[in-house]
Amino acid sequence: MPYVLFSYLALWPWNYFSGTLTESANSLIQNANMITKVYFPRMVLPLSAILSKLLDFVIAFVVVIGLLIWFEVTPGWGILFLPVLIIQLLMCSLGIGMFLSALAVKYRDVKHALTFVVQLLLYAAPVVYSTQAVPQQYIPFYILNPMVGVIEGFRAAFLDRPMPWEWIWPGSIVAVIFFVFGMMYFRRMERIFADVA
Repeated sequence: MPYVLFSYLALWPWNYFSGTLTESANSLIQNANMITKVYFPRMVLPLSAILSKLLDFVIAFVVVIGLLIWFEVTPGWGILFLPVLIIQLLMCSLGIGMFLSALAVKYRDVKHALTFVVQLLLYAAPVVYSTQAVPQQYIPFYILNPMVGVIEGFRAAFLDRPMPWEWIWPGSIVAVIFFVFGMMYFRRMERIFADVA
């Protein structure tokens, strides 16, 4: 299997995830004037950051199609599960994004630290390496990272491999926890946004 295709199928969801984290974390601060003057559901701001990156995601999909044609790779039936993986990706991105955006209003240094943290997180997911490189004793902790299941699922879907549900379902549970916790924290902090923005 060509390494270009192997790595790009991981970079595709990872770039969406990292881009949405950065955008959503800064969404409330960038729109501070609007928050103090007009009332509207504040959750719209991190959500719009998540949805605006979907255009980049679709453009990257066109590149994936081009690479599949170039390397003469035919996706398997696993591609039918792509919506499940995208939902997991969205829930994880939105959950962490809501938490970080609410946190960034109170602690302005979050946006500066986030760039460094996102770079570190890149190495916690199998973007530039295979999951086979992870020592066996760390696998139970490693699969709790929602992006591990998403990336391995994307590779399986497009490279005609069996869908790695043992990598996907633990990350799905964590993604749901992130989403619920992020939404609850955002709702709890929402009442003070106008005061500190």
